Amino acid sequence: MPRAWSDKRERQYEHIKDSQEDRGASTKRAEEIAARTVNKNRARSGESREASRTSLEGKSPQQRGGERAGKGKGPGGLTKAQLYNEAKQRNIDGRSKMTKEELERALGR
Repeated sequence: MPRAWSDKRERQYEHIKDSQEDRGASTKRAEEIAARTVNKNRARSGESREASRTSLEGKSPQQRGGERAGKGKGPGGLTKAQLYNEAKQRNIDGRSKMTKEELERALGR
């Protein structure tokens, strides 16, 4: 965590990191997501010296809320293996015998 962050941004970083770990992200991935989110928020509010165009335009990370997550995974969306792993994390019964379409329905996609 950079020392340039305010106490508020440090609290925000810890909260996001903990939330990501609760969702099953590795510690390294959770730290990366938290740092990117905090840095984007800092850029949007004018707290950073430099900011990319994408940081300043569009929705904030909180408003977007994973809107683009899972996009770009090919024409059929997520693979069957990815859907199966998510079903496994959610303890969905009968997942091993489900087709891709059945997994999508069970996951609410």
